[in-house]
Amino acid sequence: MTRPTVEEIYQYRKYVDVAVRELLSHIITDEMKNILEIGFNHEQQHQELLFYDIKYILGHNPLFPAYDKGFEEYFTEDWEHDWVHINKGNYKIGFEGKGFSFDNEHNYHEVHLEGAKISNRLVTNGEYAEFIEAKGYEKHEYWHSDARAWLEETEISAPLYWHKIEGNWHYYTLAGLKPINKDAPLMHISFYEAYAFAEWKGMRLPTEFEWETAANLFDWGKRWEHTGSAYLPYPSYTKPAGAIGEYNGKFMVNQMVMRGSSRATSLNHSRKTYRNFFHPHLQWHFSGIRLAQDL
Repeated sequence: MTRPTVEEIYQYRKYVDVAVRELLSHIITDEMKNILEIGFNHEQQHQELLFYDIKYILGHNPLFPAYDKGFEEYFTEDWEHDWVHINKGNYKIGFEGKGFSFDNEHNYHEVHLEGAKISNRLVTNGEYAEFIEAKGYEKHEYWHSDARAWLEETEISAPLYWHKIEGNWHYYTLAGLKPINKDAPLMHISFYEAYAFAEWKGMRLPTEFEWETAANLFDWGKRWEHTGSAYLPYPSYTKPAGAIGEYNGKFMVNQMVMRGSSRATSLNHSRKTYRNFFHPHLQWHFSGIRLAQDL
């Protein structure tokens, strides 16, 4: 009852737009320009999060209403499965060049990789269903200790929006409830589940540095992809002063890095150096799994 109406929200947006245009019509400093640029990009992030929230609300409605019957979440990667190899050596990591980037993508630096291979395809719904049917959620050896506590507390036994109906798995999409497409890449999976699945397969998640190094050699951008890397600052990172320093630096603990982007990400708002980060138990983002192995 306390929420604003749609019309009131549009009125507020119009008020803000007019005020910002008025500000931009005057001479502004370079510092103000930088703050506005960060603000615009931050707003794009929230537009994606709003997409997640809309699906979360509708996906927990027992009627499973369709948001947009023409919205297609399913797609398949029809090429033959193969491995992208990363040779042992030193590689440059981080943002370099022109254009916008967040401070957690700085500084451009060198890392040593021992060598690995990364799948050129994402894990599919069918592959993950095999993990469930093999009682993967019940076998403690695949899960971190914190993850087991999370499972016991929540009683989660499948990805978000999966429902077993008359013996068959169904999945809530923004176009409504549908049988899972076994060939489509998995989505709405937590880091805990991604890690457990990789353990079950005898593989692992790529590190964020392996992912960035190999990204030009596989197709990415339709799912945020879990990595095995904790969200930490790059060498010589200095948290900006004031409120801007609250933006990325304060979150560099207890979160895991995801790379790429998703179909809900704003256009031109993804790059291979982009470092997204979430707590390991969250499922509601548009996330998937790409497996890796040591050479």
